[in-house]
Amino acid sequence: MPLIEAVPSVRGRRGRPRRRPDTIYADRGYDHDKYRKQVRAVGITPVIARRGTGHGSGLGVHRWVVEQSFALLHWFRRLRIRWEIRDDIHEAFLSLACGIICWRRLAAVQRRHS
Repeated sequence: MPLIEAVPSVRGRRGRPRRRPDTIYADRGYDHDKYRKQVRAVGITPVIARRGTGHGSGLGVHRWVVEQSFALLHWFRRLRIRWEIRDDIHEAFLSLACGIICWRRLAAVQRRHS
């Protein structure tokens, strides 16, 4: 719940911004009715995979993006294990890595369309 409460407001149309997203996706590690009730209490629809059920719930479609992002960041040895004590230095390396990943993606797209 602290993570859900830390999510910033979602921008949208003019007027009062929505406080939180409409739905939240979680894996089988959070498969408990207690978590579902807590999430519903704050007005969010939980989409949590059930233990013991087969795959095919559709969660992998959304989760794949996150897993791929972590895999791309792990190309950079300095980000695999955090050696920097200061947060600002680690965040600088993280921003630099994200910039390099975006640049590589854009260069690959440009090569395909050339």
